[in-house]
Amino acid sequence: MKNENVLYEKSYLFAIRIVRLNQYLANNKKEYILSKQVLRSGTSIGALVRESKYAQSTPDFINKLSIALKEANETHYWVSLLKDTDYLEQKMFESLEKDINELLKLLTAIIKTLKNKQ
Repeated sequence: MKNENVLYEKSYLFAIRIVRLNQYLANNKKEYILSKQVLRSGTSIGALVRESKYAQSTPDFINKLSIALKEANETHYWVSLLKDTDYLEQKMFESLEKDINELLKLLTAIIKTLKNKQ
């Protein structure tokens, strides 16, 4: 269960970063469309991870984490797009990308492990 606790914590802290990114983009860059997309997908990762805690079965748990994995991948897309359209500086992008990649790896490993046990 330790990996799950790490996932809960990291996905929640990442959601906080995404909320702050949204505030930064709206207040400093006057960007409202892409920032809402990244806000939606970036915060839903943690929400799905948290929701998985009360899954009704192992397949339900895997399903919730699989959707979180898709949302993490989508968030990576939006963050990359923000960088490539000059809304994010390279340093900020690299920091966010590091966190996204970590979440992607954690989610993938947990899902793979659980599927192999079935």
